Amino acid sequence: MTSKEMPVDLDIGRLSKWLAANLPHLRGPFELAQISGGQSNPTYRLKTKDRALILRRKPFGALLKSAHAIDREFRVQRALSGSSVPVPKILALCEDDGVIGSMFYLMEEVDGRAFDDPRVPGETVSNRTEIYSEMARVLSAIHSVDLDAVGLTDYGPDGNYYARQISRWSRQYKASETEPIPAMNELIVWLEANQPEDDGRRTLVHGDFRIDNLLFAPDEETCVAVLDWELSTLGHPFADLAALVMQWGRPTGPDSRGLRGVDRKALGIPLDAEFIADYCAQMGIDKIPNFGFYVAFCAFRMAAILQGVKKRALDGNGADPERGLQLGRHVPGFAEDGLRAASEVFPK
Repeated sequence: MTSKEMPVDLDIGRLSKWLAANLPHLRGPFELAQISGGQSNPTYRLKTKDRALILRRKPFGALLKSAHAIDREFRVQRALSGSSVPVPKILALCEDDGVIGSMFYLMEEVDGRAFDDPRVPGETVSNRTEIYSEMARVLSAIHSVDLDAVGLTDYGPDGNYYARQISRWSRQYKASETEPIPAMNELIVWLEANQPEDDGRRTLVHGDFRIDNLLFAPDEETCVAVLDWELSTLGHPFADLAALVMQWGRPTGPDSRGLRGVDRKALGIPLDAEFIADYCAQMGIDKIPNFGFYVAFCAFRMAAILQGVKKRALDGNGADPERGLQLGRHVPGFAEDGLRAASEVFPK
């Protein structure tokens, strides 16, 4: 998330009363400002007398069923506290819509560096290599969480993850469709017909794991927080890995945040196959056959997510409507990327 702040749209008076009743150790006066950049759950910086907190709430307006599950974000991060997966300290969940208009939760703000660009400008070659190695380590840590130990065995339904996800996001895409996109319809049909057999892998998955959802220590290349757990569930770990590879195949720039055309070796950034090999080594697995399916699936899911962002922007419910419309223009491109991945098998 960025540090740019925008005017607040919540009732600070009602919020202050709730804070006094539920978190009496926090000292006012309280100041609230919305942090721009996000397109899912609106995020705010809450300044108290002696520290800064982060508040996450559901978007305004009508929402698709099961979307923007603030209580799930709260639950998974609280469960991971003290584990090998770095998360912010979670403070409280408010389920009373009457306080600020929707459910919300509070967590401590983490002091760390955010990299919005996967090229990681301004860092040395060796630092970039360490950052990407740390990403592989953290991703494998997420997929290695002992679900029994952290109390997350019921965090997602049983059954084939990809069948469940394809069905869910197809429904959500259709519910937010604003115009026909032939490539998206073709991709949905291909995914439904080419799902791999369930191999029994069932882990915690983040659902949106990428460099701009991580915070790194101010003075070293250690990840200090994994953010934005809105899409997390129990599922198949290769979806998280493929989402990274899918994103890196996109063009460079603030909208796509990809690595297409970048001389990665010159920058110290691993190639897709090298990163996958690093991840596999940390997970103790040999290789991943038919990786193209997983990339195609992730492109489809991102297209469906961005279509929802576009629809909310058009309906006037987006966190940043102008930005939402900009992102919505990428839906056909992600669908076409998914079709290209569907025609390939990676690694060759």
